[in-house]
Amino acid sequence: MKSRPSDQAMKQLIRRLSKVADSSNSPSFTSSSKTPRHRSDVPHGHLPVYVGDDLERFVVRADMLSRPIFVELLRRSAAEYGYEQSGVLRIPCAASLFRRVLQALRDGDDGDVSLPD
Repeated sequence: MKSRPSDQAMKQLIRRLSKVADSSNSPSFTSSSKTPRHRSDVPHGHLPVYVGDDLERFVVRADMLSRPIFVELLRRSAAEYGYEQSGVLRIPCAASLFRRVLQALRDGDDGDVSLPD
């Protein structure tokens, strides 16, 4: 059984990821093909994440990192891959579930989505 990351470690991870971008009024998220992209295609205030076994690429607003459901996804990512992931952030959940989470965040209903254990 993997240990749960500490709140302090989680805050450090969120801070590190937030440094990638500054605030922006661009759309909340986009989903794109699995082809590698250059950093220049990520709008300011956003960061790319890869989700699921097929590593589907999403670009999300950096301010979403502090939302409770996204924090839980970050905890799971840290537990699965460690805090020192290099490159793009990977989220260990199905892409379909991640889409529902993003939709709920966009709609302001993030309390309505539950993550499986």
